[in-house]
Amino acid sequence: MNNLSFFVFYLFLNDYFCIMIYLVLGIVLALVVAVVFSRKSKPGEEEKKVEVPDDCCGAHEVCEADSLLSADGKAEYFEDEELDNYKSKAADSYTDEQIEEFRDVLFTLKEREVAGWLKSLQARNINPPEIIREEALMIVAERRFVN
Repeated sequence: MNNLSFFVFYLFLNDYFCIMIYLVLGIVLALVVAVVFSRKSKPGEEEKKVEVPDDCCGAHEVCEADSLLSADGKAEYFEDEELDNYKSKAADSYTDEQIEEFRDVLFTLKEREVAGWLKSLQARNINPPEIIREEALMIVAERRFVN
């Protein structure tokens, strides 16, 4: 009987280990399948490439170069020193010739410089004519929409 009890015990252990091996292999297989499917992109969904503008430092989630708020108050000149003559002037009090001075500066700027120019005017306490401000804001809005 000793041999018979040993044989039964051996069969029991063998079945137990087989079940455990199958269970562990099933868990590993499920994890591998989960990882593969989680890395796969969904159909019709393309990875979005983020383009960083030339003048952006990349240190912020939203590029501050397109911001219209002057955070540091530093004035940057865009070959527009003559506009300092209009410091503290009301936006609705410009003559046609003065508006053309602003327009000449605006149209010599690159699109990426317009937001910086508006910030510079703000820092220098210059209120641009309303029509120029609207044109500049349209340029900035179009640039944001395209990027």
